[in-house]
Amino acid sequence: MFGAQRDPYRRRFIAAWQKAQSGQPLDPLEQRIAEVVEKHPEYHGLLADADKVLDRDWRPEGGEANPFLHMALHLALLEQIGADHPRGIAALYQGALRVHGDDVHTLEHRLLDCLAESMWRMQRDGREDDPNNYLACIRRTLGLPPASTDTRRL
Repeated sequence: MFGAQRDPYRRRFIAAWQKAQSGQPLDPLEQRIAEVVEKHPEYHGLLADADKVLDRDWRPEGGEANPFLHMALHLALLEQIGADHPRGIAALYQGALRVHGDDVHTLEHRLLDCLAESMWRMQRDGREDDPNNYLACIRRTLGLPPASTDTRRL
């Protein structure tokens, strides 16, 4: 989203949250970041002290989750849903909201696992993941049957 350098990326999250907290105007990306951060009160303290988090490594092998990665996955998922890319993700999401109620944050967390899995496959294989794998994971996560392979309906 912000390139390979983590400092500017992390600074973007910190600045957006600080601007939101002080009531300053936000650009559209900052607004989206602030909305994601708002849903994660466990990260508010981290974002309040930039010096402590800019250089910090969160090690999964130590049971630590990287808060910036977690929030970036939320942003990526919301972008995908908004753009309906891959095609069909917006309908799956909206359908899940109708069925599972309005706990949007819990739903997003369920879908983040599929996004992370797709990203892991891309990194492992060194190429784009098949979007059908990603959408199939979402369908499984939501308890939906596999998509039809009947291409005459497309």
